[in-house]
Amino acid sequence: MNKREFITNASLGLLAATTVASCGKDDSGTTAKSGKKIKWRLQTYAGPALAEHVIKPSIDAFNLAANGEMEIELYYADQLVPTSELFSAMQRGTIDAVQSDDDSIASPADVAVFGGYFPFATRYSLDVPALFNSFGLKEIWEESYAEIDGVTWLGAGAWDPCHFATKEPINSLADLKGKKIFTFPTAGKFLQRFGIVPVTLPWEDIEMAMRTGELDGIAWSGITEDYTVGWADVTDYFLTNNISGAWCGSYFANTESWDAVPPHLQALFKLCMDSSHYYRQHWYWAGEAKLRTEGTKMKLTSIPDEEWDTVEAEAMKFWDEIAETSPRAKKVVKIFKDYNQMMSKAGRPYRG
Repeated sequence: MNKREFITNASLGLLAATTVASCGKDDSGTTAKSGKKIKWRLQTYAGPALAEHVIKPSIDAFNLAANGEMEIELYYADQLVPTSELFSAMQRGTIDAVQSDDDSIASPADVAVFGGYFPFATRYSLDVPALFNSFGLKEIWEESYAEIDGVTWLGAGAWDPCHFATKEPINSLADLKGKKIFTFPTAGKFLQRFGIVPVTLPWEDIEMAMRTGELDGIAWSGITEDYTVGWADVTDYFLTNNISGAWCGSYFANTESWDAVPPHLQALFKLCMDSSHYYRQHWYWAGEAKLRTEGTKMKLTSIPDEEWDTVEAEAMKFWDEIAETSPRAKKVVKIFKDYNQMMSKAGRPYRG
């Protein structure tokens, strides 16, 4: 070995030793003790086209900002495990994290029924973060998930409203009877009261099911998603009445995986969650109005207000039934009732 090789190799060895020693330090609690890159697998409820908006930008930003300390691999709807098995897979550690509503992933939490589209609980997307951050739902969700081993609830945000996209026009409640509709579990349970037949299928099968007649319609999103994911190409009508003004979705993590992440990367992940929540707020708000007025693929229909009022009245009965399922459910329903009464009292632009 000549002098140049010796100096080069010695320098590299010193650098490696210094790096290991530095990564091994945990005095500030800001680096992983092993010094190894943390890798996560996160699966979303959304298919690839939708995920480009609802989560991928924030995960790309996280991976960039993590600066090599951590990397999150993003998987789409049903890619690793079926959506309905996401909670149990996360609990086992098969996957590290999930973005979805509690309802769709079969969460055993007593608040799970309120995830997704709980009928008429919200009118606008801002209602969801307001309810969680200013009216007590955050603390209730934390309390509920603290009772479940293996999964940590990280936070909730709002998505789009829930409208019907159908092959045939819907101009009255009678037109909904017998229609096979892809929707969320709790929403489907409620809609059965009006003769709808709720259908559960893998997300990527929905478009083909519409083409073959296995489905008559979709009550899973607003018009923005209908255009984004291709459902506007297989449905002809969009019902302007909705059963919920905003979807409530959350981020969850396997508790062991979450606890292994140092505090500064936990903070970074939550900032990226907030970035994703914020993006959806304006993306959906703009898209719903723009596509109703400028979209060319779907015709708008409406059920008269006096008839739709009966659906809202039925939802209040549904709320009372759910409230009796657990003390915590009763507390959530009371918050919904108090919140909506306050919004009505506040008047425009909150309600009116």
